[in-house]
Parts: sequence; structure tokens; C-alpha cells
Amino acid sequence: MEAQIITDRQQWNDFVMSSACCNVTQTYEWAEFGSYLGAEETLRVGVLDEAGQLCAVALLIVSRAPGLRQIYFYAPRGPVIDDPASPAMTVLLNFIKVEARKRHAFMLKIEPSVMDDDFKWLTALKRRGFRVNPHHVHIRNEWVLDIRPDEKTLLAGMKDKWRYNIRLAGRKGVTIRRGSSQADIDAFYRLYETTSERDKFFINDKSLYADILRILGETDRAALFLAEYEGQPISGIIMLLAGPWAYYMYGASSNEHREKMPNHLLQWTGIQWAREHGCQYYNFRGIPTILEEGQEMWGVYLFKRGFGGHPMMSLATHDLVYRPVTYFLYRTMLDLKHKFDARRELRQARQASHPVQVDSHKKPETTQPEKKLEQSNK
Repeated sequence: MEAQIITDRQQWNDFVMSSACCNVTQTYEWAEFGSYLGAEETLRVGVLDEAGQLCAVALLIVSRAPGLRQIYFYAPRGPVIDDPASPAMTVLLNFIKVEARKRHAFMLKIEPSVMDDDFKWLTALKRRGFRVNPHHVHIRNEWVLDIRPDEKTLLAGMKDKWRYNIRLAGRKGVTIRRGSSQADIDAFYRLYETTSERDKFFINDKSLYADILRILGETDRAALFLAEYEGQPISGIIMLLAGPWAYYMYGASSNEHREKMPNHLLQWTGIQWAREHGCQYYNFRGIPTILEEGQEMWGVYLFKRGFGGHPMMSLATHDLVYRPVTYFLYRTMLDLKHKFDARRELRQARQASHPVQVDSHKKPETTQPEKKLEQSNK
């Protein structure tokens, strides 16, 4: 059994997409978006068994923690390995540690794509020296719909108003088409800017979304859908595929014509497209960690819940420390920042006379570059 840098795209993707830990952010192509994540480098590390077959991989983003300016490794929704207690995990972590020492990295941060109560993973990580970090990068709680039933059953599983709104959009003259040109990307990005200003979240440069659609679109694993009214785009979504999973990755909408319910019809179109490509699960992505009214993203959660499905809470963030003193400074700064953010939110809520329950752990970790891709589908 041997670990090495993997350069075979097909070999990598075949393994990731057949794994129980499959996630789009661990596919081979995701490393090509590293520059948008603030990465100085990306590494595709894999473990080969005696037959030359992959048995574990980790796509790593090599970046610097702001403030400290110290290098760390981060595996977005990785590593990918079906048995974290296997010897392959040891080989993988040993190889990563060697690469970390070369770059003077102070930690490895992982967020495996497994459930939060996975005893095997929790036990294996604790035994290998990982520490739980309460401040996540990827939002841990997501809304997932099993799309294996037929369309009639899926529609029956939605709230009545959602089925009605899907039909209403068509009756009101809303049409959906798949975007493919630069003009379509431009139209989506204008809508995304509007959404960002309205809902106060960060978006990347337009070139990122163009690159995602181009690179993943080459294998029909990405699609842009635009909802139009009287020939004008009024909302849009970008869908990504990986193995059995479809991801509602980015969503945008105009301030006009919202009463025509284009977003309901867009989601139904995305579900149909995912089913046509053999996907089994539709991931609406982020919802509040605490499912109580008043939480940030509560309205987003209500919208996603209406299509049917269930919440999926992922394993907590885990850090493997290589340089304890640097890590202590990092965690101290991070904890202070989250406390400051929580107090600021509470103060703003009081000023607005709109009390909310504040969860100091609910925001993505802003010292991590991956946060730039988390602001996705509000």
C-alpha cells in the first residue's frame, strides 16, 4: 500500500463517485478552482493498494490562515475513504504529514462527508489525534431529498402550495431553459449580484462560475438553468453532479416578478435533470444548524423544506495539529472572532427590535478560504 500524488483524473473520479463519502468538492476538478479559494497550492493525494487501485484520497487546499499568515491544509468534505479505521487511512495521513512538514503547515483540517453520529469515524479520528473544532467551514446542516421515487410520488411528497406554485409559474408565462453561452452566464451573474446585495452574502468573481460550468460541463456534470418571463431572465440556478448526488450549488433571483414563483419551477427542473442523469439524492445544501424560527436562513429552510426531504447533519470539523503553539494562537483568534460576531449580531438584532436566538457556531469559519464557495444558494 502506497500513497502518492494522483494525476489520473478518471481513476480519481471513478473512486470518489463510487464511495459512500462522495462529494463534489472532492472530485478531481475541484482543485482547478483553488485560486478562487485563496489556495497557494492544491494537492490530490491518493493511496493505492497492492493491485494499484485507489482505496483512499484527499483533495487538499493549501492556504494561509489570515492574521497568522501560517500555512495549513484543508480537505473540503474529505478525505474520501470508506473505512477510516483501515490501514489506508494511516498511510494517507502519514503522507499528508510529510507534505505538511515540507511546507511548515500547522494543521490538517478535515470535514468528511459522513453523518455527525458516525461512531466509526468519530472513534477513528479521536484515536488518530484529531481534535473537534466547533467552527465549521462548510455549513454542516443540509436539506436532502431522495429523488429515486417517480415524479408523481415526488410531487405528492411536496407541500400543496409548492405543487401549486410549480404549476402557477408555467401558467403565469415563466419558461425555463438551459443556459450555455457567455451571455447566459452574464445574465445569471447580474441576478447573482442582485441577490448578494439583497441578502448580504459574498460572491466570487464571475469567472469562477464560468469556469465551473466550463470544466464540469465538459462531462455534463454542471448545468445552468434560467427562468425567463417575456424573454428576460428573472432567476437562475447552477446544478452540479457527483456520483449519486445532485447539488443545488448556486441560486440567484431578480427583485421583480417574484410573485410568479419562478424559483419553484426552477427547483423542479433541477430535480428532473438530476433524475435524468441517474442521481439518487438532491442536495439543497445549507439550512440553519438549529431548526428554530428566528435563526439565520430560516426563510431559506422553509423554502427547501416545502419540496419534501429531510435534514442531514454532517460530522463536525476535525483538526489534526502539527504545531501546537501556532494552533493555540489560531484557535484563540478564531474563538474571539466568533464571540465578537455573535455579540455584534445580537446588538444589531436589538437595534432592529427583532430579537433572535444567536448561535455563535452558525457562521462559516471566515479564516478559511472555502467560505467563498459556501455563499451559494440563498
